[in-house]
Amino acid sequence: MTITVRAGEALPPLRIPITPTLIVSGALASRDYQDVHHDAEAAREKGSPDIFMNILTTNGLVGRYITDHFGPRVHLRKVAIRLGAPNYPGDEMVLTGEVTSVADGTAEVAVTGTNAIGRHVTGTVTVELSPGSPTGAVR
Repeated sequence: MTITVRAGEALPPLRIPITPTLIVSGALASRDYQDVHHDAEAAREKGSPDIFMNILTTNGLVGRYITDHFGPRVHLRKVAIRLGAPNYPGDEMVLTGEVTSVADGTAEVAVTGTNAIGRHVTGTVTVELSPGSPTGAVR
């Protein structure tokens, strides 16, 4: 099976429920022990209404979004993201993406993740297409 990758291609949205378990487990998995990612009372004392997702969890979810779309044979070469509105428990983040360029065996994808209060993440991901594939095609 061949999947052709073209500039302008929109990736299907990925809806991710933001649960306390996701926030806490992501922080623990990335060894981010800041209390604002697991202790609601401490988060409130520091001005946040609740615990919130850390950047490393967001980075992992962006990577998952890309590899879910392109498949296991691609390699993430660069993930450059910027955080905006926090992801709080009880919300949902919707990741969307668009292929912005395809050249020399790589594709660049613009990614945005939004929640109820705005843009949580924006950025770009550079993906190396599977070895031996013609530019713009993943086998």
